[in-house]
This record gives sequence, C-alpha cells and structure tokens, in this order.
Amino acid sequence: MKATGIVRRIDDLGRVVIPKEIRRTMRIREGDPLEIFTESDGTVIFKKYSPIGELGEFARQYAEALSKASGLATCISDKDTIIAVSGVSKKELSDKKVSPQLEKIMDDKTIFVANPNNKKVSIIEDNDNHKAGVVAPIIHEGDSIGSVVLLAKSEEENPTDTETKLVEVAAGFLGRTIE
Repeated sequence: MKATGIVRRIDDLGRVVIPKEIRRTMRIREGDPLEIFTESDGTVIFKKYSPIGELGEFARQYAEALSKASGLATCISDKDTIIAVSGVSKKELSDKKVSPQLEKIMDDKTIFVANPNNKKVSIIEDNDNHKAGVVAPIIHEGDSIGSVVLLAKSEEENPTDTETKLVEVAAGFLGRTIE
C-alpha cells in the first residue's frame, strides 16, 4: 500500500471525499461502485469494484470458447482493464489498462465494427499492436460494465457478420450472467 500524504475528515453523515487527483488517476467516476475492505489494525481499503472481474475464471473460459469458434483472438474487459485473453499472448494484454478509444465505445454503449469508414481501434493504452475488429459493450442493468473484443485479423480484413453476431451474443450473455 502506498501512502498519498492526503488526509480527509469524515463528515457528520459518515462521508469521506476522495480527492480529484486520486479519482482521476484511479479512473473512479461518479456512480462507480467501490468495494470496502477492513483489517483488524484499523486499515480501511476502498477498491474499485468490477463485476466482470468477479467472473474471472468464467470470463477466461468464455474468451477461449469464443476464440476457438471464431478463429480470432478474443479479450474480455471491465471498464478499466483486460480481464481475460485467448488466442494471443496473455502476457501482452492481461491486466493492461484499456485504451481511451475502447473506453469511449463502452461509454457509448454501441457495438463497434471496423470497416473502411470506421478504422480499427487499439484496445490497450500506449500500444497499437492489437486492434479491435469488433467490440460489444457488456451492459448490466443499463450500465456498461465491460466489453467483449474480437481482435482484427489484419489491417485490411474487416469482420464478418457472423463474427459481429458472436461478439454481440457473448456480451449480452455476460451482461445477464452478472448477479
């Protein structure tokens, strides 16, 4: 655990303000769920809650099945990081922060399909090696909580309708699987 040197008081309603710098750095936005952990020594830890992260092993298996069915590399992300990877080196993508372009697709809650007019987007920050051919946001109770990504075959080839439907169905299923 890293000390920030910032001290905040609890108000009369039991609230604590998380400083803007920390919210920006940790990508915590208004309405984001936070999980609270306590330890016997009085330590209280707030952790950004990821419903997709809770599905860890299941998401990994689903990514593998989708990758085998499509023949393409597949990723499943929460709002901030890549959670599950199949068909490409896990070391390159697992636990990496999602790119601003992928984040925007999730925020817009619309399916992204690369085509000549809609260029492929990078899926992780500061790395253009892996581009998305199809992205479907995972929607749960009206909120975008992550995405299913089918990586592009090549810069020239565009995804087929079948590949698009596979990703759309996967995202819909994962959104309904969350408790």
